[in-house]
Amino acid sequence: MSKKILSLLLGLRIQGGASSFVINSSSSAAITERTSACSYSYYKHSNSQIANNNSNLNFQSSRALFGTSSSDDATNKNNNNMCDEVAAAKAAAAEYKSSDADGAGPETAFDNILSGKWPSTKVYEDSTVLAFRDINPQAPTHIIVIPKHRDGLTKLSNACEDQEGILGHLLFVAQSVGRKECPEGFRVVVNDGEQGAQSVYHLHLHVLGGRQMGWPPG
Repeated sequence: MSKKILSLLLGLRIQGGASSFVINSSSSAAITERTSACSYSYYKHSNSQIANNNSNLNFQSSRALFGTSSSDDATNKNNNNMCDEVAAAKAAAAEYKSSDADGAGPETAFDNILSGKWPSTKVYEDSTVLAFRDINPQAPTHIIVIPKHRDGLTKLSNACEDQEGILGHLLFVAQSVGRKECPEGFRVVVNDGEQGAQSVYHLHLHVLGGRQMGWPPG
């Protein structure tokens, strides 16, 4: 192999690695800067998606040039996604803790979806609950189920006895859409607090399916 070709290949390898690192760092920075406007900002999803798309290009280039396996690629992508979610959760927790002491929590992206300011792909709606597709899905089917009126339900651990009805209804809606869209099985996830990787302080259930789930999660 000529020195020129070797130099070119090495240059691509270094550029790919550096580019992936910079994009992920920028994504985390953008999350931190923009959470003051909205804890679960669609900016976070957009930046994360851009990072993932660019990472995919780097992974493909690396595999073609240096024989990287697809299993290594999947591990790297999962690690990047985990870093993004942890960064988002920490930023959201900090914003929540610094918000008004009345427990209402800061405005979130869900407020913008409920008001119609931001679009969503609706799956189910009634007078108290809305279900819509996550724009950054973690499975072939990924649906978010939320109460329309937050009423202090910033997170599951804040629930009161008089909210048993809405909690039960949220779970009923989750199983209803899950059974319809994922007849072979599905998973319902609720993230709570910083260590639970909650990035939106408006109680919500994730309905995930369409593929084989692993265990343990997280």
